[in-house]
Amino acid sequence: MGDKTLMMTMLLDFYGELITPRQRSCFGMHYNEDLSLAEIAELMDISRQGVRDLIVRAEATLMETEEKLGFVKRFSEQKLALDKMEAELRELIELTEGKGRALAEQLLCELSGIRD
Repeated sequence: MGDKTLMMTMLLDFYGELITPRQRSCFGMHYNEDLSLAEIAELMDISRQGVRDLIVRAEATLMETEEKLGFVKRFSEQKLALDKMEAELRELIELTEGKGRALAEQLLCELSGIRD
């Protein structure tokens, strides 16, 4: 999965309700199911150009919304920070014993709860 595809699927997850159902359907088939414009056009009984227009408008709306709100960017940054914390806690567990190890294990458990 390319970077653009990943970004587009994340945008759809975060802001999908802001585009029309028809745009959401075409967008999802294109990015989530990896269907070609021609395949989508056949399924939706519209022209290939019509599918392209729906996807382009949806992309523009989703990207504009992300520029204003930044939820996807914030989510990605938080995920990286959580991944780093988890790795460091696992390392600490390996390096310590006793009460320090128990505390690190407890924190790792709490961190897992945050992710869920």
